[in-house]
Amino acid sequence: MLGEYPIKGRRAADISASIEAAVGTGELGPGQLLPPMRELATALGVNPNTVAAAYRTLRERGVIETDGRRGSRVRSKPATTGREFLRVEVPEGVRDAAAGNPDTALLPPLAPAFAWAAAQGDREPVLYGHAALEPELARLARAELDADGVPAGPVAVASGSLDAIERVLAAHVRPGDTVAVEDPGWGSLLDLVPALGLRPVPVGVDDDGPLPEQVRRALEAGARALIVTDRAQNPTGAAVSAARARALRAVLRAHPRTVLVEDDHGHGIVDLPLHPLAGVTRHWAFVRSVAKAYGPDLRFAVLTGDEVTLDRVRGRQRLGPGWVSRITQRAVLRLWADGAVDARAVAEAYGSRRDALITALAERGVEARGRSGMNVWIPVPDETGAVARLLQAGWAVAPGARFRIEAPPGIRITVSTLARDEVGPLADAVASAVRVGGTRGYV
Repeated sequence: MLGEYPIKGRRAADISASIEAAVGTGELGPGQLLPPMRELATALGVNPNTVAAAYRTLRERGVIETDGRRGSRVRSKPATTGREFLRVEVPEGVRDAAAGNPDTALLPPLAPAFAWAAAQGDREPVLYGHAALEPELARLARAELDADGVPAGPVAVASGSLDAIERVLAAHVRPGDTVAVEDPGWGSLLDLVPALGLRPVPVGVDDDGPLPEQVRRALEAGARALIVTDRAQNPTGAAVSAARARALRAVLRAHPRTVLVEDDHGHGIVDLPLHPLAGVTRHWAFVRSVAKAYGPDLRFAVLTGDEVTLDRVRGRQRLGPGWVSRITQRAVLRLWADGAVDARAVAEAYGSRRDALITALAERGVEARGRSGMNVWIPVPDETGAVARLLQAGWAVAPGARFRIEAPPGIRITVSTLARDEVGPLADAVASAVRVGGTRGYV
């Protein structure tokens, strides 16, 4: 505590997370003045540059604003409940490559599956006290997990991957605990962690997944949980390789009390093998949603994990929504049984579009990343300027600030609906936008 200010931390990320959490809970209200940087640095025993970096992060995220000598204060409408304020509004006539949505042409029709599921429900209504999980769905899900090398464990379902991750975190960690997260990483997850009163610890990511040395440092510094995206990492497209998985398992073996959460939302849209980390630590959960392959509006994910974790998740779920609609479960089961999605064809479609853009950018001297999934990540020196220049050129892309904590600036381009004849013009526009920013691109 610093007098009336609920601010703590020794690193810029910790200080900014502390302030953002206080804004989210109302301890720091809209318009409230923050301590001068030197005063806060003295109170916390850190370098003023550390506080300056924390304040800069909060300004970029729309939590605070600075007015010269008048100091820094909480914005009248702080963006503490999400990074949606960083979403680019797409004017009419501008091509949207920012939204992060799958190609609707590759999604299966849902009406037949739901009609079948509803008919089953009419014949055998699910009432209070009935089982929360469709037995055949659990069997098929477990068979898929077994085939991918995910350790044995009970199966549950949740309303999407973020719902599942939140329930797992709530089962094991408490406000004030630290959670290691990928940086850059999924913006919704980066919002969720501080919203739960937890402190995010950024871990760098390359094409093969989280960097083991940074994971080790985070865990040695006291991080209670680690969240890893196995494939199609958002926004970079990283996928955990076999060698990286071995290195990460070695790190985790030295920290068996770590709560490990794996997100495999890329299942069904990537053709790279899964290299799970699950089972190395005492408590773990593996989450697999259907959003990208079958449709975001299904709001459906399967999860497995150790007995204690799944028991806590299911117990808390019973006290809230009770269960995920059995009609939805049956519809997903029907989609699986009918082979409604050709995973190989979907992966090939996204892969060809992604690779075409990365190749075209390389030919123009711009380095980009995108090993799997439907996104391409491009480091840029001037993020705001690049987004604005591309918008003027007719392309809406996502600003990297939606996805990062301490990682350098970048932009994310979603290629899910990118047509072959659009690749060249988009690459030209990106190259022009980056060069205006003062460089030809960097990593």
